[in-house]
Amino acid sequence: MQTTLKHITSVPPPAQQSNGQPVPYLITALEYLQCCIADRLATHLQQPVPEYPPLTLPHEEDPSSFARFIKQHRPGHNELLLLLIALAPHVVAGFFDGLIQQFLPQGGELPEFGGTRGQRHRGMLPTGETALFLLAGTNPQARLQLLPLFNKEQWLFRHHILSLETVSGGEPPLSGKLLIDPEFAEVFTTGKVGLPQLSTTFPAEHITTQMTWADLVLPENVWKQIQELQNWLKHGKTLMEEWGMAKKLKPGYKLLFYGPPGTGKTLTATLLGKHTGREVFRIDLSTVVSKYIGETEKNLSSLFDKAEDKNWILFFDEADAIFGKRTGVRDAHDKYANQEVSYLLQRIEMHAGLTILASNFRNNMDDAFIRRFNALIYFPPPQPAERYLLWTKAFPPAITLDEDTDLRSIADTYALTGSHIINVVQHICLNALEKGVYNISQEIIIQGIKRELEKEGK
Repeated sequence: MQTTLKHITSVPPPAQQSNGQPVPYLITALEYLQCCIADRLATHLQQPVPEYPPLTLPHEEDPSSFARFIKQHRPGHNELLLLLIALAPHVVAGFFDGLIQQFLPQGGELPEFGGTRGQRHRGMLPTGETALFLLAGTNPQARLQLLPLFNKEQWLFRHHILSLETVSGGEPPLSGKLLIDPEFAEVFTTGKVGLPQLSTTFPAEHITTQMTWADLVLPENVWKQIQELQNWLKHGKTLMEEWGMAKKLKPGYKLLFYGPPGTGKTLTATLLGKHTGREVFRIDLSTVVSKYIGETEKNLSSLFDKAEDKNWILFFDEADAIFGKRTGVRDAHDKYANQEVSYLLQRIEMHAGLTILASNFRNNMDDAFIRRFNALIYFPPPQPAERYLLWTKAFPPAITLDEDTDLRSIADTYALTGSHIINVVQHICLNALEKGVYNISQEIIIQGIKRELEKEGK
């Protein structure tokens, strides 16, 4: 067997199954990978080398996700094999075990092949050594030439499609598992992918809204700043790439939303995502900061790795939990807390998308960090005119108001935020549904307001 395997050739008509339907390209590609591994093992063990046809590009009419990916990105032959090696256990649990058993029916060790076992997965999982053995055998010169294929700057690794599990104790880096991103594995095997769920390893919650910009009530100067932000979302890529500003500007756009709770910070973030076609993920920094040293970095690393090329908006809530004004280092916990802050700062600065941090008070934020923002937007408590608008928009059409109900007077008298008002309206509507009375008096509204204020000890 040669050091370089057979290369992808021209496009043939798609293969057919017995039912007349085209064979999915992923199946064809995995069968080719089996042949390549059999070729390498036969050569290494000095057994007869099987003949097999070269792999062809997917047909233009193949609609499968894997075929579309190959047609779009045109990976090199070795890159494609790397991808298939990482993907194989997600399709066939004993993919590698079965092949080795064919050549070693009595069992035995084959350390050159690499591979490892998982905690729950019973089949062999490929390592970097598995891939290098397939591509270069045991030829030292060929192996050295192919090492750059595993570099973090190689596009499959740079875009977090593949990764090598980090090993410890001075073991060779290629002894780490060769992993495919779970989202790519899902889309290649099922044709669709769901958004990641909040978990201990992914500390972010996907947030959406059914509201529109018409439901958001803000002062005119805040609207103007939000429009400027939308300009970046619309033209940022052109500015950085086509206008060549990437060499002068840091990637992405960072801003601080600050102001009292309930003034529209989270809603604004979700509306920005909704109206620009971007997913928004909320990270509560007060819960992310782990008491266990190093866990915060690990959790945030998985978040930024997933968000890297997906145009996600990252919304960090309770930002002063980690970016508050720093005190001196009193103990080891303070030392590692400062390291975690530095790590998060670095990842935020390098994130190419929109990063929003939210805090109730600007003065709670460290001044050195404030200077790193592209913009700061203050969300003030609504004034009487804005509160009146909020009241008029809050009630559903099924509710009618008594003629003596004066929403303007209520807005002038009670200094409530938007979240206060919607809580009052929810309480009133539930009572109306229970009683079957949908006409609301001013007295009922005031009772609801007093109930809401009592929650805050007012």
